[in-house]
Amino acid sequence: MKEQYDHKEIESRVQKHWEIHQTFQVTEEKDKEKYYCLSMIPYPSGHLHMGHVRNYTIGDVLSRYQRMLGKNVLQPIGWDAFGLPAETAALENNTAPASWTYSNIQYMKNQLKLLGFSYDWSREITTCHPEYYLWEQLFFTQLYQKGLVYKKTSPVNWCPHDMTILANEQVVNGCCWRCHSVVENKEIPQWFIKITDYADELLNDLDTLVGWPENVKTMQKNWIGRSEGIEINCKILHSKKTISIYTTRPDTLMGATYIAVAANHPILHQDATKNPLLHQFIQTCYKRKISEAELTKIETKGILTSLLIKHPLTGERLSVWATNYVMMEYGTGSILGVPAHNQKDWEFAKKYQIPIKPVILNANGSVPDLSKGAMTDKGITFNSGAFNGLSYEKALIAITTQLAKDDIGKRAVYYRLRDWGVSRQRYWGVPIPMLTLEDGRTITVPEDKLPVLLPENNLTNRVSVPLNTDTEWAKVIVNGQPALRETDTFDTFMESAWYYARYSCPDYKNGMLDPAAANYWLPVDQYVGGIEHAIMHLLYFRFFHKLLRDAGLVHSDEPVKRLLCQGMVLSDAFYVTGNNGECHWVAPDNLIIQRDHKGRIIHATDPSGKKVYYAGMMKMSKSKKNGIDTQIMVDRYGADTVRLFMMFAAPLDATLEWQESGVEGAYRFLKRIWKLVWQHTHTRIALISASNSTDHELTALRHHLNKTIYKVSRDIEHRQTFHTAIAAIMTLTNKLIQAPRNTTEAQIFMQEALTAIVRMLHPFTPHISFVLWKALGGKGEIDYAPWPQVDKTAMVEEKVLVVIQINGRVRGKIMVAANSHQDHIRSLAQKDPTIWKYLRHTKVQKVIYVPGKLLNLVVSA
Repeated sequence: MKEQYDHKEIESRVQKHWEIHQTFQVTEEKDKEKYYCLSMIPYPSGHLHMGHVRNYTIGDVLSRYQRMLGKNVLQPIGWDAFGLPAETAALENNTAPASWTYSNIQYMKNQLKLLGFSYDWSREITTCHPEYYLWEQLFFTQLYQKGLVYKKTSPVNWCPHDMTILANEQVVNGCCWRCHSVVENKEIPQWFIKITDYADELLNDLDTLVGWPENVKTMQKNWIGRSEGIEINCKILHSKKTISIYTTRPDTLMGATYIAVAANHPILHQDATKNPLLHQFIQTCYKRKISEAELTKIETKGILTSLLIKHPLTGERLSVWATNYVMMEYGTGSILGVPAHNQKDWEFAKKYQIPIKPVILNANGSVPDLSKGAMTDKGITFNSGAFNGLSYEKALIAITTQLAKDDIGKRAVYYRLRDWGVSRQRYWGVPIPMLTLEDGRTITVPEDKLPVLLPENNLTNRVSVPLNTDTEWAKVIVNGQPALRETDTFDTFMESAWYYARYSCPDYKNGMLDPAAANYWLPVDQYVGGIEHAIMHLLYFRFFHKLLRDAGLVHSDEPVKRLLCQGMVLSDAFYVTGNNGECHWVAPDNLIIQRDHKGRIIHATDPSGKKVYYAGMMKMSKSKKNGIDTQIMVDRYGADTVRLFMMFAAPLDATLEWQESGVEGAYRFLKRIWKLVWQHTHTRIALISASNSTDHELTALRHHLNKTIYKVSRDIEHRQTFHTAIAAIMTLTNKLIQAPRNTTEAQIFMQEALTAIVRMLHPFTPHISFVLWKALGGKGEIDYAPWPQVDKTAMVEEKVLVVIQINGRVRGKIMVAANSHQDHIRSLAQKDPTIWKYLRHTKVQKVIYVPGKLLNLVVSA
């Protein structure tokens, strides 16, 4: 062990050791408890950002900790390698998506290794490899044969920039989640998987996910959107047709004053041919996709149609309005407008002067004031004819019974969730393994013809459905018959929906999964990733796991026991203004920055002296040029320092503000640890006999050591508050720096404490810990060393060391029983010769006592 801490030499040497000895490669061991820790599979964009570093460090801390507990730990890594960004980047750089992707994977793989993550690299998966997507294609054909896959022409969310469809979950505020283009509606043929068949199970099983954040479960519950209500068939006047209307508030049915239908409702088609304004309204609504999140914010709009509906209970005529605030995708696409008791209906009725009829009383029995908004609470009915005076529950039963008696209504359950559209009109993805024969029949690609290989180098320009341009690839002969391949590719969420299971058996040749390996490792014990995936990836892979279960490949109902969603990483962002006042983001690297005494930025200029504006802490991104280069930080401070700072700077689920001063502080701490171990192992101290005061001090230190072990263990495993665990280690280290070392007992304790600290630091800073463990004479490699155990006898605080102050100045220390009263401590202090000399000829005016820590006697002459 050298005297100076050299992070570059240490980290390079330790990483080579891990690679040569394949330290983290594991196999199934039936007699050993397993622990499967997984971070969300990265997309190979080319460079790791600090969000990646935070995510993967969390997983590595947990993996290394569990490994030291003696568990068989699997921590794999791979690459979610298909996707539109690779296609776009390839076009921009005049290269093939495959070569761009593989180059990025190699670069990012090297970056991950530099950070010292304990991955089992033998299980690495790349989703664009045919040996991976072969099984995905085969499973899709099996789902088709089970009736869980179908193709139909239906309205879709169309991104005009990327020229592909988007799932409902990929539309955010009416825009593409990736490029932010305004999403349009379009009708095209596409493939679906029946996730709605599993809607109830996906909803109900959320209650079993006790290790998941409540906000994620709530988001999934709301997205599935199960509601119970009544479906009513209303007669269209002057027609033999009826329209189906869905309501979750039948108690307000007597207050309906109009019918609102979605702009794309089929009932409007004929009327629109005669009404140019209605036709234009429909086209406008159809082109501009409105997300459900926007419904609470948009201005309600509508067009009166010529249609009239017979009220299901009163028989009175209700007008039909085409609206922008009813969605065809939910319920039946039509509602009874009850403006007195629904806020959107109230806004619409006020705007178009539609009657408002209250039918529910306030809680105090008064008629609601509807001048400023709807009254949406449940209560007693009035103004409702035969249904007057009923509570919500009784009105529900009475009105439902009446509708059923008239054979026009029945109870119904609807879901917000829609079947998963998996077709994408892009090139860089898994070819959908379906064929269309000359007679128009659709069949699956025969199993012996799988995988359907993607031609990896034929993308030349941005077009919709690029594979359509490769006629040689698209035309095939099957059983002597000409056929056309499906030229859509899978939504890339398909690949990320089952990768976690394939990690259990990445080289298995006889099927999608090896059931023995999969059921040894699954479910995943700990999953780490961003909350932004709550209603996309996290919902899809729960669904896919249930499909795998029903295929007999896995035994568990859910893929993950415990989920941790880490917060974002923020950093300083700066911009300059253009000639027209526009904002141009600038990188902070070469800026001249002035800070106040608290470190806050107060002024910034570029090298030419031009003023630069500080935008505050913002999420790291390429667009804002405020990303921190991981490579530079690792070169400057070392991987251990970067890891330590990322885990210490903020709670895991909170945003982390990147401050290089904080990184420097973490670096100084590691150098102090290094120095402390070096002094302990290299400095010979002349030993003297132990004094009583040293014994007392060592007892207190041993107590603090075991309290720290207990706290760090609890903070890592149960609370997952890594920042408080690190803080406890730092506090203990500072105490050791001041601890006595001039006795045999003191040096024995120092050895005990340092070996414990190094093991507690190991999950966070594995490289320096590896070397310090060896220097301290630790047995074997620290990667599999046992986690320090609490000495329960040392935890019992029989005696405490109380500091005695006279007028605020320390005059001595005395060891007393932990439960001693301050009067007893004062009496002992007055008997201590060292302290008594300061009390002679004085009068105690005031006593300040901090239990178990300090007694301050305020005296006067």
